[in-house]
Amino acid sequence: MAQESYQDRTEPASDKKRADARKKGKVFRSQEVNSAVILVFGVLILYFSGGAMGSGLASMSRELFSSAGTFRVTAAGVQELALRGVMRFAAIVAPLLAGVAVVGLALNVAQVGFVFTLEPLVPDFNKVNPLNGIKKVLISRRSMVELLKNVLKVTIVGYIGWDAMQGILTESITLMDGDPAGVLAFMSRGAMAVGLRTGLAFLVLAALDYAYQRFEYEREMRMTKQEVKEEGKAQEGDPQVKARVRTIQRRIAYRRMMQDVPTADVVVTNPTHLAVALKYDTEKMSAPKVVAKGADLIARKIREIALEHAVPIVEDRPLARMLFDSVDVGEEIPEKMFQAVAQLLAYIYRLKTDAGLSRTN
Repeated sequence: MAQESYQDRTEPASDKKRADARKKGKVFRSQEVNSAVILVFGVLILYFSGGAMGSGLASMSRELFSSAGTFRVTAAGVQELALRGVMRFAAIVAPLLAGVAVVGLALNVAQVGFVFTLEPLVPDFNKVNPLNGIKKVLISRRSMVELLKNVLKVTIVGYIGWDAMQGILTESITLMDGDPAGVLAFMSRGAMAVGLRTGLAFLVLAALDYAYQRFEYEREMRMTKQEVKEEGKAQEGDPQVKARVRTIQRRIAYRRMMQDVPTADVVVTNPTHLAVALKYDTEKMSAPKVVAKGADLIARKIREIALEHAVPIVEDRPLARMLFDSVDVGEEIPEKMFQAVAQLLAYIYRLKTDAGLSRTN
């Protein structure tokens, strides 16, 4: 990707872009961490179990050479000998292989988690384009970093090997009169020391590479302002569709609200601009509830329905404004309004009682 394109990518990657990249197998990982830790653990496994593996290999070699003179070369015999040798060799080196495999798997899971995708296996002809390959090798900053890492690796291994040889050179002269077992033990100790020191040095390089790989990953994942806007629109949906949905929702809410007006106990107005319908059921509600409210045309519609169904309409400008501003439809009134609404409902109930007595008389 051209350098100019990165200059436009000023926004951090969104969660959606990270999730999409993860599905495609594009995850942040440092291979140097895996190599360094596996090297150190491999050396440690050899240090603790190398003696047993060496004894097993020596025993297998003795049996092979001791039976060489009496072994009859036949197809079945060769197959049986080869199979038995492979199985025994696998059993001997199993601790090393299993340990390295477990450490490698644990490192990958620790860095990227469990990711399974076939996306990287999909053919991409841009990857086999020679021109793109030349650009990546000669121009890419990543390729320069990889070259620098390889040079550092060779330098580290060379220096540690030279330093180790300087330390054991004098001692190695005394091995000229030693037995093979002593020579092998000396070589093993030297190899272990070189391997462990190399692994520890590689761990330092791996830490630097981890920081660099993280920086590069975040850099490649950055988004332009336009990409952020487009992703936001895609997640929120088409504005026209959303506006249509909101319109339908308002219509449904309006229809339901108007259906609840006839069940109200009272409609509070101020007197023409606002209208709030209240209902109170002592058995089902802990406080009076607003079942409908509106301004201007909606307020007029609420009053019309209230008149049609003989719902009392009371003018109370402060209370109407307070209810309209503070309580949504379907909510119970707050405690600060209890006294005012209680007085209003008591007045309505008293009117209903008086009207009932008048009809009875």
